[in-house]
Amino acid sequence: MNSKELSNGILRALGITVGVLIFLYFIYKIQSVIIYIAISAIISLTGRPIVQFLRRRLKFNNLVAVIITMVLLLGLIVGLVGLFIPLLVKQGQNLSLLNIENLQLNIENLYNQATSYFNVTDLRIEDTLEESGLFTALNFGLIPEFLNAIISGLGSFSIGLFSVLFISFFFLRDSKLFEHSLLTLVPDNKVKRVKSSMEKIKDLLSRYFVGLVFQITVLFIIYTIGLLIVGVQNAVVIAFLCALINLIPYLGPIIGACIMIILTMTSNLGTSFSDVILPETLYVLIVIAVGQLIDNFFSQPIIFSRSVKSHPLEIFLVIIIAGLLFGIVGMVVAIPAYTVIKVIMKEFLSDNKIVKGLTKNL
Repeated sequence: MNSKELSNGILRALGITVGVLIFLYFIYKIQSVIIYIAISAIISLTGRPIVQFLRRRLKFNNLVAVIITMVLLLGLIVGLVGLFIPLLVKQGQNLSLLNIENLQLNIENLYNQATSYFNVTDLRIEDTLEESGLFTALNFGLIPEFLNAIISGLGSFSIGLFSVLFISFFFLRDSKLFEHSLLTLVPDNKVKRVKSSMEKIKDLLSRYFVGLVFQITVLFIIYTIGLLIVGVQNAVVIAFLCALINLIPYLGPIIGACIMIILTMTSNLGTSFSDVILPETLYVLIVIAVGQLIDNFFSQPIIFSRSVKSHPLEIFLVIIIAGLLFGIVGMVVAIPAYTVIKVIMKEFLSDNKIVKGLTKNL
């Protein structure tokens, strides 16, 4: 290899490196747009069965079916926002978000009631906490800062919501829009396989996201009925919030349970710990247990077996690995991403023995 070839190779490598860096920087700068497209794709896949039902069963025009579907989805979003406003207002008052001293006193009061009821003062937990300075070390100022961040982010949320709805409308109206754009980059000899893969992916992911809606709905109904029986304030909103957080595999139920218990206990600040707070918390734990039993033995098996067609152990390993690599976001997107990869492998690597074993049910 002469010096000219060597210099050309170095320049080519530098050019490729610079190109990749520029592309990554570009992706970084438009990450919000990518997120909008991803959310719109999920919405369109979830609304796809509704559009198909309106077109095939009720013989609606495609545009009319899409408009009705978008109105239903928009109504759902507006309803959810309307549900959460009372929760934010009520819990904001209970937690004294605008008064840090009151918040600290309320939490210390709740702690004192709990230690007194369970008679654990002999363990000198209170003295230990005071000596450690835990309460003083806690930055309660983060709570109003978080509230202010939510309020300041409402403008960005409005822009994002409009963008997502706009993109979702066109994804629903022309289900082949993304497919046609992708096929322009695919070689002619691969077009048929790519088309087949994309149809299979859309079908599986559509069933998966509809299954998730079913899962949230079942948990929401169970939690709502249980919390209303117990007499928890803002039961409907708390139930929906905890059901929604359940979408995070494995960690979601734990986070949701903690939120439900905290909101229940803080809603009763100022009342008797033994007569009100403790019994209500125990009843809420029973509601959580019933909801999770039904979800684990009824809802989830239906979703995983009938939608993504993967073994529960297979799903568990994929979620754990994705969580270790990419955190909570990885756990949430693990199943859809794995489903897409399986479909692609089945279409293009069908002769491989390992691929055959993994995709035999697809």
